Amino acid sequence: MLELLKKLCLLDGTSGSEDNVRNFIIEEIKGFCEYKVDNLGNIICFKKGKKQSSKRLMLDAHMDEVGLIITAVTSDGFLKFDTVGGMDASVLAFKTVEINDILGVISSKPVHLLSKDEQKKPQKVDALYIDIGATSKEEALSLIRLGDTAVIQSDFTVMGENIKAKAIDDRIGCAVLIKLLKEKAEYDYYAVFSTQEEIGTRGAKVAAFAVDPDFALILEATTAADIAGVSDEKSVCNLGEGPVVSFMDRATAYDRALYNTALNSGLSVQPKRAVAGGNNSGAIHLSREGVRTLAISLPCRYIHSPSCVANVNDMENMIKLTKYMLNGILSGEIK
Repeated sequence: MLELLKKLCLLDGTSGSEDNVRNFIIEEIKGFCEYKVDNLGNIICFKKGKKQSSKRLMLDAHMDEVGLIITAVTSDGFLKFDTVGGMDASVLAFKTVEINDILGVISSKPVHLLSKDEQKKPQKVDALYIDIGATSKEEALSLIRLGDTAVIQSDFTVMGENIKAKAIDDRIGCAVLIKLLKEKAEYDYYAVFSTQEEIGTRGAKVAAFAVDPDFALILEATTAADIAGVSDEKSVCNLGEGPVVSFMDRATAYDRALYNTALNSGLSVQPKRAVAGGNNSGAIHLSREGVRTLAISLPCRYIHSPSCVANVNDMENMIKLTKYMLNGILSGEIK
């Protein structure tokens, strides 16, 4: 599982540019399920099980990650950019990025050159540039084009029972889906590797319309703030205490029966202690006549940064909970 996740996290795939991730996943799942790629680049899979269920269930994980997109070039060859998805400027300055095999550094004014007023204000994206070593606009444009995406580079490191990597949101969901699709299934189900979640759940919206499920399980990563300086009641969830299930976020009020069933499963699982954020559930649960939906998320510190941290045991328990809910729904044991 760790080796698979490492390969996925080291791939670059910002929203709308998921080709590398999609191609890797297709190579992994070939021969284990039926699949097609739709017009938005979603991979929609059908996994044949030993039995059919009266209910149709869809598993979803998004392939894309947050990143940057080039919007302009200055006369002296520096690149201006905007964020793709929710990235805080505080995690960007002086990081190494890659744009079409071109390496660059996000430049910012050195601290000793900041005025006292500037030092008091939070960094803003529009004050940052990418330095690719070009000395003119013409030279820069010979290497890159406006609209090219940039991804902050990061390695994959094992730290005891934790790992550090970029794009754990949501390559962990993709890794879980790949693992499940390679195993024999008790019941038929659908699995979707979706696009463009970080810019508004767009891929999942059209995939859910195509699949037309009765139930959906969204496999995600979610913010863990169990760090120094944050009170217990604001920590949201904790590494090492199992996958997270939400009762509500800013886009979805989750199916209460599914939520309670997950908490009472006897497996390692924790509730998300905040109403915050959102994920593909927001689009999926509103598809057609409505879809009964639950998000199963991996606790992740420093999410949407190049140094996300997650727990290995939580990953294994995320797989167990997903299987439990999948089989329970399709067997009719979970009403």
